[in-house]
Formats: sequence, C-alpha cells, structure tokens
Amino acid sequence: MIRIIRIDALRLAVDSIDMRAGSERLLARVVQVFGAAQSHHAYLFANARHTRVKLLVHDGFGVWCAARRLNQGRFVWPPVQAGTGRCHRRTLTQAQFDALILGLPWQHLEDLRTITRI
Repeated sequence: MIRIIRIDALRLAVDSIDMRAGSERLLARVVQVFGAAQSHHAYLFANARHTRVKLLVHDGFGVWCAARRLNQGRFVWPPVQAGTGRCHRRTLTQAQFDALILGLPWQHLEDLRTITRI
C-alpha cells in the first residue's frame, strides 16, 4: 500500500469531543491533551456515543482532518476513568488502529492471534 502521509505514531484521546469541531479546534484539543502536535503523528477522537471518529494528522507542514461514521454499532473505545481530573490518552499500534476503525475489538488483538479452545 502506498501511503501519501507518513504517520509514525497513532494517539487516541479517550475523552469524547464534539464532532462539529474542525481542524483548528481539534488541534487545540491535541495541544491540551498531548502537550503538542508532533510532526507525523495522528490523533484520534470520538464523540460521546462512540459512533463517529475524527483523525487529525500533522504532516510536518500542516494538518489533515478525516472523519468516519459507523452505520451500525459503536467504535470500541476505552472507558474514561472518572475522578482523575485530567484528559486520558493512549498510543495505538497500526494493527490496533486498523481494527478500531473497522469497529473490531482492537484492545484484544493479541488474544485473537492464538486459538486456545475448540
């Protein structure tokens, strides 16, 4: 597969965001949650119901913004830990990101690689 935009790291913001947010508001949220927008890093956000996601990518020159919506079901999203008083974030592997975007259980990919029962 040919990639137009180089992505070295995939970051997931656990806290939800309003999907009306454009690239400027998402960029402000990246700075708030992650401290800075790093070149060649992608940042993934979801709405509160986890039915829509937005991806913000800093390519070194500017930002790209993409959106995805599931027709049925929800994206598998990590729970927000209440009472910590700060935004939560995670780093994803490419395989985890690919599974998440399809609505698959990306958090258990290692468990799915081996069959232990018949």
